[in-house]
Amino acid sequence: MNLKKISSIAIIFLNLTACANNKVYDKEKIEREYYSSSGFVLIYEENLYKEKIVNKKINNENLLTMHNSLKRNTPIRITNPSNSKTIETTVHKKADYPKIFNIVISKKIADLLELDIEDPFVVLDEIKKNKTFVAKEGNIYEEEKNVAGKAPVDKVEMNVITTTKKKIIKKLVKKNNFVIVISDFYYYESAFNLKNELSRKINLTNIMVKKINDNKYRLLVGPFKNFNALKTTYISLNNLGFESLNIYKE
Repeated sequence: MNLKKISSIAIIFLNLTACANNKVYDKEKIEREYYSSSGFVLIYEENLYKEKIVNKKINNENLLTMHNSLKRNTPIRITNPSNSKTIETTVHKKADYPKIFNIVISKKIADLLELDIEDPFVVLDEIKKNKTFVAKEGNIYEEEKNVAGKAPVDKVEMNVITTTKKKIIKKLVKKNNFVIVISDFYYYESAFNLKNELSRKINLTNIMVKKINDNKYRLLVGPFKNFNALKTTYISLNNLGFESLNIYKE
């Protein structure tokens, strides 16, 4: 076999290897992480725009939302964890509003989700977009809600006790305590050191480190009985540079 033929075979082999490697790489592409958060919503009113609390308007009679980071037309799911009612829709506008709120929603959405006006707590998830996605405005249904890697949201459990006479259905009382999650850490020492630093800077007495598993330690503040109780602490943490803080029900 002459040198020309050997060179040609080598080039073909290298090209085939490169193509094969590219195919493997394509299959192993890591899918981006979709937005998921929990916290309080800001229910839109005209005076919020007039007082420059939000910088854009929406129609309260329609199923509309505004978000400060998700793009316009991003498909989202909003869930009221206290009753499992859910609405699937899209982000209508990108807007600015106080960071303590998770999203701005119209009054119509708040009514359909039957939100507690005093504690309007929701779970917000970005929906994986595909060619067949159609926003289900006004479609409310019940579903189990599991958020991977997050603290569990409030649950209602039903215990059925069988007796010789009848079945007694016992409904467990829900807790309405809220916690602010500052961050998750791989090492306990890292979480503990930040806990001490924050306790010193903003005089937090209810800050703690919770072990999630052997490789995850969660720094959180709480519990708080309602939205108003946690507002000052949330703003203080924001002022120190902690943004996009998640809030969970215990």
